[in-house]
Parts: sequence; structure tokens; C-alpha cells
Amino acid sequence: MSNDKKFETKLIHFGGEIDKTTGASSVPIYQASTFHHNDIFNPPAFDYSRSGNPTRQALEDYIALLEGGARGFAFSSGMSAISTTFMLFSAGDHLIVTEDVYGGTYRLLTSILTRMNIETTFVDMTKPEQVKAALKPNTKGVYIETPSNPTLKITDIEFIANWARENNLLSILDNTFMTPYYQRPIELGVDIVLHSATKFLGGHSDVLAGLAVARNDSLGRQLKFLQNGLGTVLGAQESWLLMRGMKTLGARMAHSEISSRKLAEWLSSRSDIQNVYYPGLTNHPGREIHEKQSTGYGAVVSFDVGSEEKAKQVLSKVELPIVAVSLGAVESILSYPAMMSHASMPREVRLERGITDGLLRFSVGLEDIDDLISDLEQALK
Repeated sequence: MSNDKKFETKLIHFGGEIDKTTGASSVPIYQASTFHHNDIFNPPAFDYSRSGNPTRQALEDYIALLEGGARGFAFSSGMSAISTTFMLFSAGDHLIVTEDVYGGTYRLLTSILTRMNIETTFVDMTKPEQVKAALKPNTKGVYIETPSNPTLKITDIEFIANWARENNLLSILDNTFMTPYYQRPIELGVDIVLHSATKFLGGHSDVLAGLAVARNDSLGRQLKFLQNGLGTVLGAQESWLLMRGMKTLGARMAHSEISSRKLAEWLSSRSDIQNVYYPGLTNHPGREIHEKQSTGYGAVVSFDVGSEEKAKQVLSKVELPIVAVSLGAVESILSYPAMMSHASMPREVRLERGITDGLLRFSVGLEDIDDLISDLEQALK
């Protein structure tokens, strides 16, 4: 399919939406582990589902189209996509990483990759001078999360990607919060884009998946080798579920973003809320940069109620959002980073990054926003 179509059209017409054999309006689920060789001298395109599956391939082509990259890859979870990508690096390498990165990524870098002698420096990427100062002779990559999780700090993608290229570093960006609907990092110079597709791309809290998109064929071949060698692939059923969810991404993101802006403004007007983090607020320090690189503000609002006691009160009293790990679903999800997404981060490190004991993260779903606000109001009393 040509790339001149608008994004919402690509979501529906991505090249694999109609089965070429039967005309079915949905990609078939090829629930097969292996494939027959009709001619032993001319092996088929697919031979074993770890190496390639037609359903997964349709999904991989789909995300590559949406992100504007050369090749896409589907993994068994977001962390599977992240950990497989980090296997591009070797013992002795050094990485520069966004300081308030997702807790699972922090755990991987500080507790697992350290055993492989891969070193990480965490920096505040809103300050480019800190990124530059972290460069070492053995630095091989820069890992960006913007907006960051959960304090929604904004990194200048194009600046960091260009700086990385000038220094022969691989640039990697977690695009889970914005999705390609609002932000396409490859167009800004990033080498590899990652997603926890469990979140907004899937959108229905019913599939665990991760995605990666490589900027060029060379990187694509390296990621394919790792995906096959490590076996970190997404199954056919989950690939089909994810494609079904992705078709409604535009409608869901647009609706949730309007509601998120209203929620952020309402929270900002309250005297009992210490801080509100949302790129769409006029006082958000990264708003200008965010608007330069994204077409919307997203559907996640974080806010600080001031104390652990008050946070737990709110979590106990809300009735509409589910209180859970994760985000990006049709139902609103209220999370407590200190005990959930960032529980693996030591408390002193967490506090240094602004992830306080009173911080809550609200992923706004498709409910009526006035109902959500009324519910949150009673929970805060």
C-alpha cells in the first residue's frame, strides 16, 4: 500500500486486511507450528512458526507501515521486545537511558544486563547537556522514553536522535504512551521504536504483546536474527487479537485524549492536588517540545495527592476505573506506580525521579469524562 494515505486510513487498509486466498475480511489465524515443504529444493516462505508465521507477519508489516520503518517485529510482551532489542549490545557496552524509565526496563538494566557487563547511566533527558555529559568511549546506545512513565517528562526526540547519530550510537525509543497515532519517532531520526502493544495498540486488556520497528533493513536483519534465536515471538492468536485492536486505535486515542485534557484541567484546579503531570497543560515544562514532535497529548494523566495514605484512600474508593497495573484500555485504569509499575525501583531512586508515595497514574478510557470526574471527586473527599 502507498504511504500517501492518511493515518486513519492506514489503520484499516494496511495491506493484510483482506485474505488474498478467500477474500475474508480478516487475516486468518494460522494456528500451525510447522509448514510442509512441497519442493525440498525450494523451501516455502514459512517453515516453522518461531521463524515466521503468516498471521504474525501481517501484524509485523502493519506496525512497520504505521511507524514508517523498514521492518516490524512482534514479541510475546513489551518487555520481550525491549529485552530482545537490548541484545543488540554486548558485554562492555554502555547505554544512556531516560532516568524515570518504566520500572520493568529499569529492573532489566540494573539487575539482569549488569550480569552481562552492560552498563547504564540514567539521565534527565529533558536536559540535553546531561545526555552529552554521560557519553563514554564505550557508549553504544541511547534509550528514550517520551513522555516518560509516569511523570510524563518530554525529551526532544529529533535533537537526541541526531546527536546519537553524530556519535555513532543506536537510538531506541519506547513509544507506548503516544503510539504512532500521535508520534512517529522514526520520522524524527530514531533507529528503533518499541511498544508495549498490550497497552493502547491492543486497547482492550485482553492481549499481552510487544512490537519493535527498525528504521532500515540492516537493523531489521539484526532484530530478526535475535527474535528467531531467542524465540521471543508472539503467537498467532495474540497477533490476530492485536490487529483487531489496532484497527480502532485512532477512534480510541482521539476520544480518550479529549477526556484526558478535561481531567488534567479539573485536577489542576483543585487545591488538594500537589502536582498534575500532562503534556497538554499550559504549565507543563515540556509542552513546547512535545507539540513540535507529537500531534496530540495522549491519554495518561499522573497526579500527586500528597501522601501514601491519601493515594490508598483514592484507590480504595474509586468505582469506575479499575485499580490495576497497565494502561491504554477502553476502560479507565488507575495505577499506583510506587507499588505497581515501579515497585522494582528502590524507594530512594524512585523519589529522586519524582515518583512519590502520593503519585497516581490515570489512564483515561472511553467512559463519559463527567462520570469519571464525579467518581474521582468522591474518592478524594
